[in-house]
Amino acid sequence: MPEITINMAAGRTDEQKKGMMIDITAALVKNLGVEPDAVIIQINEAPLQHKMKGGKTYLERQRKA
Repeated sequence: MPEITINMAAGRTDEQKKGMMIDITAALVKNLGVEPDAVIIQINEAPLQHKMKGGKTYLERQRKA
């Protein structure tokens, strides 16, 4: 049973996350030959102030955009 964990910054809608999980499930079914019920996907979201890239939090980077 494949289990996928996705770490990402918070901010996407529930619809975006569901669409992503559906697409990943379909890819695993196609490429690994497993049944959809065997696929487990978990999303771990970090608040923007708890994730950093290039010495700036995602919140700081978002404010500059």
